[in-house]
Amino acid sequence: MKQKLLRRDKFPLLVELEPLFACNLKCSGCGKIAQPASLLKQRMPVEQAVNAIEESGAPMVSIAGGEPLMHPQIDEIVRQLLARNKIVFLCTNALLLSKHIHKFKPHRNFSWMVHIDGLKERHDESVNKEGGFDGAVEAIKLAKESGFRVMTNTTFFNTDSPQDVIGVLDYLNDEVHVDNMQLSPGYAYEKAPDQEHWLGVEETRELFRKSFGDGRRKKWRLNHSPVFLDFLEGKKDLECTPWGIPSYSLLGWQRPCYLLDDGYAKTYRELIDETDWDKFGRGKDPRCDNCMAHCGYEPTAVIATLGSLKETLRAAVGA
Repeated sequence: MKQKLLRRDKFPLLVELEPLFACNLKCSGCGKIAQPASLLKQRMPVEQAVNAIEESGAPMVSIAGGEPLMHPQIDEIVRQLLARNKIVFLCTNALLLSKHIHKFKPHRNFSWMVHIDGLKERHDESVNKEGGFDGAVEAIKLAKESGFRVMTNTTFFNTDSPQDVIGVLDYLNDEVHVDNMQLSPGYAYEKAPDQEHWLGVEETRELFRKSFGDGRRKKWRLNHSPVFLDFLEGKKDLECTPWGIPSYSLLGWQRPCYLLDDGYAKTYRELIDETDWDKFGRGKDPRCDNCMAHCGYEPTAVIATLGSLKETLRAAVGA
C-alpha cells in the first residue's frame, strides 16, 4: 500500500539475502557450492548485509545461502534487521541449529525456515545425507520448545506423487506442528547438479490439484496467498513479477531473479533501473517456460490480492 501511494511501480516485497555460499550439505537440487573455493570462503560483513536491505526498502528478508548458520555473525545480522523492524526468516537445513540456537532470542518478527524436502527417505536422498531428516525434525522441536516461530520450506520434483506431498505436509502440520509451511515446484536453474527431475507446468498443476483435494489445502497452515495456490492448481494463470523478490549475495544484486543468473548489479537502484524486466517470464525467455516458483509468482499473487476486496477477504480467512 505504501509503495502504491508513492506511485512506485517496482518494489521489493522480500529480499533473498545470501551472506555466504558455503554449506554443510551437497543437495542435489542446489548449485550454490559450485562457486569457486575462494568465494566459498567469503562471509558478507554485517554492515554490507544490513545496508543492502535498507537500500532496497524491503519489509521482509529471507536469509539463505549456503547455510547461514555457518556465518560467524549471522546472529548480529538478524538482530540488526529486527531492530529496523524487518520481518526475518532464517533459512536453514537445521543440522547446526542446536549448536547456535543460544545466540538467538524469540521475536515476533523472526522465524526459523527449515528445509524439509519430503519424509525421511526422500529428504535424506535430496540432501545427500543419512540422518538429515531426523536431525532437522529434532531441531524444529527444540526451536518450538524454546519459544521460536518455526516454518518449513519444501520443494517438489517430478519424482514426487500427490501422496508424497500429502504425506510430508500432513506430518509437518499435524505431528510436528510447525507454524506455517511453504512449498514450491522445483525449478531447473543452471548450476543445480540434478537437471533431470524438474516439474513442467502441466505436471505442477496436476500434482498440486490432486494434492490439494478433499479440503486438505484449507487444513494445512500454508504460508501462501490463496491466489498463488490457485495458480499452482491451474485455476488461475499469472505473469511472473521477477522484481518482486530480488536476491542480494556476495556477488551483488542478481539479475533478473534468484533463479536466473544474467550477471549482477552493484546497487539495488541499478538492478531496478537497468534491467529489461519485459524480457523475462513465460513466453518471453525459454528458461522461464516451466517456472512456477513462488519467488516470481507469489509477488504477482500478493499484488492481485491487495487489488481485490474479494481476494483480500479470502486471504484473511485462508480460503
